[in-house]
Amino acid sequence: MPLQGRSTPGNSSATGAPASRLLRAWLHRGPLACLLWPLSLLYAALFALRRWLYRQGWLQTDRVSVPVIVVGNVIAGGAGKTPVVMAVVRHLQARGLRVGVVSRGYGRRTDDCREVEDESDARDVGDEPALIRRATSAPVFVARRRIEAARALLARHPATQVIVSDDGLQHLALARDLEICVFDDRGVGNGWRLPAGPLRERWPRPCDLVLHSGEHPAFGDGYTATRALAPDAVASDGKRTPLDALAGKPVIALAAIARPEAFFDMLRARGLTLAETIALPDHFDFEGWQRPSDRDFPLLCTEKDAVKLWRQAPDALAVPLHFVPEPQFFAALDAKLSSLDGSQAA
Repeated sequence: MPLQGRSTPGNSSATGAPASRLLRAWLHRGPLACLLWPLSLLYAALFALRRWLYRQGWLQTDRVSVPVIVVGNVIAGGAGKTPVVMAVVRHLQARGLRVGVVSRGYGRRTDDCREVEDESDARDVGDEPALIRRATSAPVFVARRRIEAARALLARHPATQVIVSDDGLQHLALARDLEICVFDDRGVGNGWRLPAGPLRERWPRPCDLVLHSGEHPAFGDGYTATRALAPDAVASDGKRTPLDALAGKPVIALAAIARPEAFFDMLRARGLTLAETIALPDHFDFEGWQRPSDRDFPLLCTEKDAVKLWRQAPDALAVPLHFVPEPQFFAALDAKLSSLDGSQAA
């Protein structure tokens, strides 16, 4: 039976319930977090050992010939880094810079190094790299080791002046010149490491820029951004449907992201009536997935889901997210990028 993850408005889906419980546990130092705390000590020790091996040269960090900006997060569970990547790429492109993007391509069914083309199957390159390529037209390469992706990108596009890494704060094999750490409204949660808390590594830690992607930053350091759904939903053929035209009518909302309820809540805030919500695991590939046939309502999804979902449900409507960091963030980014010695982006 195909995995549906169906739910009614206000309820978590069956497939998302365990993940939701864990996300809630990461916000407080409650019984479940305390039970997992000994494992977090082991995780922290292994992470510290790995970082020490890189510092001592037992594990190698390689540098490429252009500045590398890493956009990532220290918390698990989706903090909104991909919208930040796209915003940074668009900003640098607007400055006239030739920008490339590298990514692991998490969730893809391949494991080689390859370029993301306009016609690439998102299942082969990853949904986030496919979305970044579609949204920015920048050259994008995926590989298990981002240093391989960066080298392949520069070999294929030697005029590239800046590389932006989608995720990779903890991927120490690729040397970086700037680090952007993204937080959502959870902040650092309960402050514990995985699996007792959401932290992949300790915080605070050295970082060039901190950007809060949510509406209510959990702590004061860093820059903020505004985020809102686009006024129109986009069909697979590019046709646009105003969200206002769907207000008051029953719709089905689908999200295969780390926190599906965030998307559902934004739709409700726009006045849409969610007759049904479908929460699926993050990076779900939609292989064999079937559109609910018992309700002939418009099907709305995120941009990230659409790059895969349109193969199974070409009538689905993608609702883009408008994500705009504050101007001071870009001013700080430009200043730090221009200060790099020998930077081609200065």
